[in-house]
Amino acid sequence: MKFTIERTALLKSLGHVQRVVERRTTIPILSNVLLSAEKGGLSLTATDMELSVVETLPADIGAKGQATAPAHTLYDIVRKLPEGAQIAFDYDAESARLGLSAGRSRFALSTLPVEEFPALSGDQFSHSFTLEAASLRNLIEHTSFAISVEETRYYLNGIFLHATENGSADVLRAVATDGHRLAQVEMPLPEGATGMPGVILPRKAVLELGKLMEEMSDPVEVGLSETRVRFTTADAILTSKLIDGTFPDYGRVIPTKNDKMLVVNRREFAEAVDRVSTISIEKSRAVKLGLAPGKLLLSASSEESGTASEELAVKYDAEPIEIGFNARYLLDIAQQIEGEDIELMLADASSPTLLRDLAEGSALYVLMPMRV
Repeated sequence: MKFTIERTALLKSLGHVQRVVERRTTIPILSNVLLSAEKGGLSLTATDMELSVVETLPADIGAKGQATAPAHTLYDIVRKLPEGAQIAFDYDAESARLGLSAGRSRFALSTLPVEEFPALSGDQFSHSFTLEAASLRNLIEHTSFAISVEETRYYLNGIFLHATENGSADVLRAVATDGHRLAQVEMPLPEGATGMPGVILPRKAVLELGKLMEEMSDPVEVGLSETRVRFTTADAILTSKLIDGTFPDYGRVIPTKNDKMLVVNRREFAEAVDRVSTISIEKSRAVKLGLAPGKLLLSASSEESGTASEELAVKYDAEPIEIGFNARYLLDIAQQIEGEDIELMLADASSPTLLRDLAEGSALYVLMPMRV
């Protein structure tokens, strides 16, 4: 196997695939990336047995073939080579060494047999549909922050993607919750998604998909089976096992009778929450919202640090109410808001609050209050 490739293109693709490779694994081959030089170019493959990424990129192929190499070591080498460098690869099967050279730099990497690299499953995907890159990014970005990291409730460790109805419209909806907050975003149901099973996309797959989508504008084909999901783009394929569990009936926690409406400028609100919460050193960083007609008083206190407060002019004409929230959760939701204003629908100090983006009607957020 021989090929030459431009450093920047290789570094970008290695950056994607090496993130899948676990730093510590009991199976040595899983520390390696599979390099396949074919007539159409070079493909890089990495897997942790739960998630796999295959990325294809142009290369000048001198001789076709395959080899494996330590993923993180290869990434570090390429990262440290000069920008614009042309890197020549040459695999010697007899010595099982992968040589690479760029300018005056020479490296020889130990390899493991290609036969040991896991064969990727050729699942039959019962449902297949296409999403615009911007739509998929929207579903991921506005829900992934609410994914639970509590391993005991593993069925919350991902995004619940499913087909459902909103009034008379069929929609594709993404939902994530950690029990303290909930994020829900939806879009019109794409052709081919009717009857799709509700699936839970694992957190690691969601994060890697988000990285792949950062600079992408091409449509993405989504394939679903009972146990796996596959995302196919022009030059990458991400395949992941699904979480084998039942997502809770999230509709039960979305309030429908909250009758106190607060509208506040998103930027002013976020900055005030951030300033006031500085006084609170507890992990929860509790902030109290005191509402009265036309004004919002944000306050926090700490036995060690003292007190802080800030008043904002807001749209509010209901009866006075005081309610506490985790400041970090408030800021996380505020970051998802794309419009100038954020709307909060409240009931009382102990009931969940509904938050909406007035400029983006397809998204809603639910936040549980806390005692302050």
